[in-house]
Amino acid sequence: MGYGRNGDRGEDRPGKAGALGQPNLLAPADVPALSVRFWLLAVATGVLAGLAGAALMVLLHAAAHLTYSYRSGDFLTAVEQAGAARRVVALAAAGAVAGTGWWLLRWWTGPGGSEVSTALWRDEGRLPLRRSLGTAVLSVVIVGMGASLGREAAPRLTGAALASRLSDWAHIGTAHRRLLAACGAGAGMACVYNVPLGGALLTLEAMLGVLSLRLALPALVTSCIATAVSWTVLPTGPTYRLPNVGVSASLTVFAVLIGPVAGLAAVGWVRMIRIAHRHRPTGWRLLVMPLLVFTTVGVLAVPYPQLLGNGKDIVQLTLGAQLAAPALVALLFLKPLATAGSLGSGASGGLFTPTVATGALLGSLAGQGWTHAWPGPAAGFAVIGAAAVLAAAMQAPVAAVVLMLELTRTIDALMVPLLFAVCGATLVSRRLDTPSIYSVRLPAQ
Repeated sequence: MGYGRNGDRGEDRPGKAGALGQPNLLAPADVPALSVRFWLLAVATGVLAGLAGAALMVLLHAAAHLTYSYRSGDFLTAVEQAGAARRVVALAAAGAVAGTGWWLLRWWTGPGGSEVSTALWRDEGRLPLRRSLGTAVLSVVIVGMGASLGREAAPRLTGAALASRLSDWAHIGTAHRRLLAACGAGAGMACVYNVPLGGALLTLEAMLGVLSLRLALPALVTSCIATAVSWTVLPTGPTYRLPNVGVSASLTVFAVLIGPVAGLAAVGWVRMIRIAHRHRPTGWRLLVMPLLVFTTVGVLAVPYPQLLGNGKDIVQLTLGAQLAAPALVALLFLKPLATAGSLGSGASGGLFTPTVATGALLGSLAGQGWTHAWPGPAAGFAVIGAAAVLAAAMQAPVAAVVLMLELTRTIDALMVPLLFAVCGATLVSRRLDTPSIYSVRLPAQ
């Protein structure tokens, strides 16, 4: 049974959540019982999010193949073979597309935002469909062209926007609308990374801030349906390939020690994102800043082609111990800077894979030093660092662990050291009152 916007018995009341830096730490008010109509909407949301996610990934790969003239193989190989001059030109073109595209989109759609976190925590789960779809398309195009941003923002935004439109059509109440929008966002994330359980947990832990049976079931249903639908187009294998890594005393002690360090790294990363987001340009500057920033990233990519794209190739290189210490140091500094700069230029994109890449670089670099005292597997160091930084940056430790498990499919033996590192990192970030990479992008009130 649905309720009107003003008569929704389970409606979340605005209160401290808007004033705190971390809204998802306050559980929402109890959601009314889920009717048959809501479940039908949840199934429809899963199907639409899966179709949209698959379409967006096809568009992303098309943009990448067109930009760097390759038909098969991985993105980094294509970027390296394209040559230095083409990297600069490609990023300059991406900056021009980003600046012109978002300026025209804002002119066409008028005022209003298209951030999932803002919609869930401040706007009753409402997202403008035209603005959201336009933002999503532009986002995947520039990431395909090499922008140092994550690809997950587009399917998350599209899934949430489609759920919001379904809620308008069905006239459901505010609490149900927020739940459905969060499920749509999680489903969009789940289908493009093939992480159905991780997507559901991201919905609950990072977006809704509560693990309850009533909320868990629709989150699981939408993520599973979206992932299954996307299998018609997208690959079904793990995102990252790594050798089997067994647990060892070396990795366990390393995990205990690296956890707080990863927490501090996550704090610095989140604060960098906050500064970048607060200085995003408006008006005519939106036409210029992406061009300048993206071209600079293209110049940096001449010696470091790994900077281009969302960071997936960086993670794979660390898992295979294919980066020497000098390259690890350079990329650990440059990758977060390139991503924050791209976001601060006015572009829209995700932060999930750049965050994983930052953690993997930190873990791999620390692991190279650690092996001189106590040998251990390189892939284990990278995975532990990635999970720890991701957990602290998202303020979602359970979701981070499950996401890394699903992304690799082979780290179950590392569960205990992984949890040590994740707990240590999250405790440090919470001790320093650090918001998540999602809530830090909320507009000031």
